[in-house]
Amino acid sequence: MNASDIIAQIPMGLLAVIGIIALLMLICKWMIFEKAGQPGWAAIIPIYNYYIMTKVINKPGYWTVLMILPYVNIVFLIWSVNLLSKKFGKDIGYTLGLLFLAPIFYPMLAFGSAQYQVEKNESNDLLDN
Repeated sequence: MNASDIIAQIPMGLLAVIGIIALLMLICKWMIFEKAGQPGWAAIIPIYNYYIMTKVINKPGYWTVLMILPYVNIVFLIWSVNLLSKKFGKDIGYTLGLLFLAPIFYPMLAFGSAQYQVEKNESNDLLDN
């Protein structure tokens, strides 16, 4: 059974819902990047969007590599979501919402009143939280 056979067995309505959610998430990431003073179009470029995310969460660029390495990426992607919520003044509960209820919490972050917070003495230290 190849990929086209599997896709053919998925109901078209479900595929439409998945596509709409994917588009919503892309638009949300675009808006979050713009709120953080980064180019929104970077959200549509694979891997480059991870690099822009490192700039948004004020971590070094080599985190981009760590975000695409298998198994290592799980830790760094979760960590980056936590740092993203902190940069918008949110707490661990919001981080959990971003991780487990993404289609609800990302639009709230992107279109809500949360403002990107820039600290004067930000550090690129790996162990900073």
